[in-house]
Amino acid sequence: MCGIAGLIHRGKSSDIGSEMVSMLQSLKHRGPDSTGFALYGVPEENRCILRFKVAEQEDLSSGFDIHAQIKERKATVDERLKELGASVVEKDEATEYAFRYEFEYDGDMRRLADYIEDGDGAEILSIGRGLELIKDLGDATVVSDAYDLKGFQGTHAIGHTRMATESDVDIRSAHPYWAYPFNDVSVVHNGQLTNYWTSRRELERRGHRFMSNCDSEVIAVYIADRMNQGDDLEAAMKRSIDELDGVFTYIVATSDKLGMAKDVMAAKPMVLYESDDFVGLASEEVAIRSVFPHEIDTWDPYEGEVKVWQA
Repeated sequence: MCGIAGLIHRGKSSDIGSEMVSMLQSLKHRGPDSTGFALYGVPEENRCILRFKVAEQEDLSSGFDIHAQIKERKATVDERLKELGASVVEKDEATEYAFRYEFEYDGDMRRLADYIEDGDGAEILSIGRGLELIKDLGDATVVSDAYDLKGFQGTHAIGHTRMATESDVDIRSAHPYWAYPFNDVSVVHNGQLTNYWTSRRELERRGHRFMSNCDSEVIAVYIADRMNQGDDLEAAMKRSIDELDGVFTYIVATSDKLGMAKDVMAAKPMVLYESDDFVGLASEEVAIRSVFPHEIDTWDPYEGEVKVWQA
């Protein structure tokens, strides 16, 4: 049992950091092990944002000199960005092992992503014009405080609270997932894909690379692959209902859109609220009411339904 949530403001930016923290904290009972955010800020021209980590939280208490390794791994990322001609404009140390870089780069983004991760110990969480993906162990408040997310200004966001069932409690297994190496595509998911390995192998044959063994990453890469072939977001999501087997509800975000999809069995919960200015959706109504405590009308989407909203 996990919790997923999403929100989108139409035609304006807002403090989506604080709003998503409130929504995910209210879903803590659905998943206390880790929390993740995909936040979409207002893009700056010619700027990309890289979020990456060079260790896991638990490594800090492992007993060996991880601090020296962290320093070396970060230096390797710096060197490789420079080698490919990426100009780093700003560096922030979110935690001792997780970093945020703003950079300018007009080359092949896949080549850049591959080259960074071919270095020892570096794992990219996201690269995007607007997307910033943050995930770590702990509930929404713990992660938000560690990464200073309250006050983050943007148009839309998705998030996830995870209860570890079939994989480790670590950052790599936490959601959301970025669709490597596509800019600004992220997914959160509640459910299970029964054709995970078949779908993954097909996408790998098409040249895609996976960073985890989580079925949610397949959804992210599948959507990005379909869009790369010419589908718009809604068409890609409708196709996913037929081609991804299992019980699932997922939320996907791109640079300017938010979408949700439920499988034809509709076994995994989703509640929606929509007004002229705002759309909120979550596994439980309590998450939406954490942002809108006054009286609101919510509803459940139908089985097999796909909905997409524009920022």
